Amino acid sequence: MSLFGRLARFLREVVAELRKVIWPTRSQLVTYTIVVLVFVSFMVALVWLLDFVFAQGVLFLFGT
Repeated sequence: MSLFGRLARFLREVVAELRKVIWPTRSQLVTYTIVVLVFVSFMVALVWLLDFVFAQGVLFLFGT
């Protein structure tokens, strides 16, 4: 099979798999997006807090 034939077969299989996908509704997409944004915001706040606490601890131990 030629390179072009293999590429065409691959693209046909990709399209066939994409037709099997169950796409989320708009409300599901909005809900999932909000959940992800809240989780990422929480994790950023947690990492910032830990960084701040450890930085204060280092300053306390070693001074400025």
